[in-house]
Amino acid sequence: MKKQLTANEQEELLSILEKRFEKNKSRHENLDWAKIEAKLKASPLKLWSLDEMERTEGEPDVMGYDKKTDEYLFVDCSAESPKGRRSICYDHEALEKRKEHKPANSAINMAQEMGIEILSEEQYKELQKLGKFDAKTSSWILTPPEIRKLGGAIFSDFRYNTVFVYHNGADSYYAARGFRGLLRV
Repeated sequence: MKKQLTANEQEELLSILEKRFEKNKSRHENLDWAKIEAKLKASPLKLWSLDEMERTEGEPDVMGYDKKTDEYLFVDCSAESPKGRRSICYDHEALEKRKEHKPANSAINMAQEMGIEILSEEQYKELQKLGKFDAKTSSWILTPPEIRKLGGAIFSDFRYNTVFVYHNGADSYYAARGFRGLLRV
């Protein structure tokens, strides 16, 4: 799989990202698109990862800036869990465990293939402060090792004006559950 965009693909993606950035200023007050764009242009692999987020309908947008690491944080901001990343179990171990009706992939595998991180519980809750996400779907979130060791995994959604965190078997999968990613640029 090629992990590089052509010049035209880069320009098209940058245009989409800039329009989304301008349309949703409340997600990233006091951030300057020109600085973000310069960092993106200097990071072709990060642009490829953002394109994968966009291709799978995650609608990535800037959620913040990490002063310690000098990185902009892009997160999937689609209203519902990205369509191109649903019907998947939690990780590779869970995928291998299923003997019948295996899903096509897992959240952890897909995130690694895309070069992004799966959101932690804290990151998911921060995202929910910027809007209402997953009102009809749910998203796998990073599961603590002690839960995963026992065969479980956690996911979140937004119902009744509240962010809920639930558990399920890591090998379960549903048409309305995917995952949201984070990319540091």
